[in-house]
Amino acid sequence: METKIIGETLPAVICKLQKGESILTENGGMSWMDDGFEMKTSTNGGVMKGLGRALAGESLFMNTYTAIQDGVEIGFSSCFPGKILEYELKEGETIIAQKRSFLCAENTVDISMQFRKKLGAGFFGGEGFIMQKITGPGKVFLEIDGSVVKKELQAGEKLKVDNGYVAVMTKDVNLNIETVKGVKNIVFGGEGLFLTTLEGPGTVWLQTMPISKLAGLLYMGQAR
Repeated sequence: METKIIGETLPAVICKLQKGESILTENGGMSWMDDGFEMKTSTNGGVMKGLGRALAGESLFMNTYTAIQDGVEIGFSSCFPGKILEYELKEGETIIAQKRSFLCAENTVDISMQFRKKLGAGFFGGEGFIMQKITGPGKVFLEIDGSVVKKELQAGEKLKVDNGYVAVMTKDVNLNIETVKGVKNIVFGGEGLFLTTLEGPGTVWLQTMPISKLAGLLYMGQAR
């Protein structure tokens, strides 16, 4: 399968498949395609797995598009201004992504729910209790809000992030929350009461314009 990402503010990924190759997306995720594809809709792993994906922000049903001839193209567009992150997973490799970030992937990729066990991180970490667990092998394409900032963390190295800016991370990164110190910092600092703390080893992809932040700014603008 050949892929290319086009566009700047509202990007799309175009996938060129040969006969017999397949690509997976959520229900309604396809934007356009050549004649020469066969579509199959399923829960992709059973009803319980589908419900888990639904809790993680995706649809209960998934669509698989299989090429029935060589050299046919299919496109998947982002639904929010930002970037599309392409990542090739090795066999058994797992990444953890924010809810609603999955765009499409090779049909060998598994998408399921990742439940955050720590109550504090779930309530106050900005990403909620449920995230997406994506396991290889295969290519996966994820929607990122705004631009992407990649950080490589060494073992024990920590990164403090405002709530909502964590987009994707490798599975070994430890995510927790930390209380902002000092009454003045909490009341007047503008960062709120909690920060998300990420501890390596692993890789983290941050996003520069979380939907939650944009929605808040738009609401404040309307209120004025």
